[in-house]
Amino acid sequence: MNYQLIRKCSRLYRKALEKQNFSDAEIKTHQYENRLRDMLASPAFNTHNVYPTMNVPLIYAVIAMCLELRDLGLSDGEIIAFTDIVYAGRRKIFDTLIRIVNLLPNSFRITKKWNISDHAKRVQDHSITYDSFSVSKDAVEYRISKCMYVEMFECYGIRSLCKIFCNTDTWSYAGLTRHVRFVRHSDLSDGPCCWDEVYRKSVR
Repeated sequence: MNYQLIRKCSRLYRKALEKQNFSDAEIKTHQYENRLRDMLASPAFNTHNVYPTMNVPLIYAVIAMCLELRDLGLSDGEIIAFTDIVYAGRRKIFDTLIRIVNLLPNSFRITKKWNISDHAKRVQDHSITYDSFSVSKDAVEYRISKCMYVEMFECYGIRSLCKIFCNTDTWSYAGLTRHVRFVRHSDLSDGPCCWDEVYRKSVR
């Protein structure tokens, strides 16, 4: 059992509840802790926690949070906004890296290498199923028909809220504006596939 993760995520959850002026933050946090603890001890978690490229305990922490917030009557949009508040600190660290890469003249080449490396690792551990993955000098394009992030959210009946993780790509590329253009046609949280294109901006 990942008690350190439970403590950390519970602390962040309570902080966000208080920031958003929810009543009984302590009780709600305790309920979240219990749900997450039960989920991490479940057969479903053991089935899902087999992909080296995925931080499955953290994904489950987010799913547990979504379920708690659904029980509180929040809409999908409100839940996504709430998790943005919870993990704002985590984002700041990554935002710094993105800003640095964006300043580099070879930022597209770096982005292309990230995509190639991620594709190889995902194919190896079967966490993502690609229908196509093409790389040229100035572009990367892929279509994904199955993603274990989405499958985990689907397992708990909240597939649409996997948008929290799907949005990570959109948010990351939003910071790479000098030499990179990102086009997301659809994602698996609410569409038939995840279809993305990444271009060298200078040629498109």
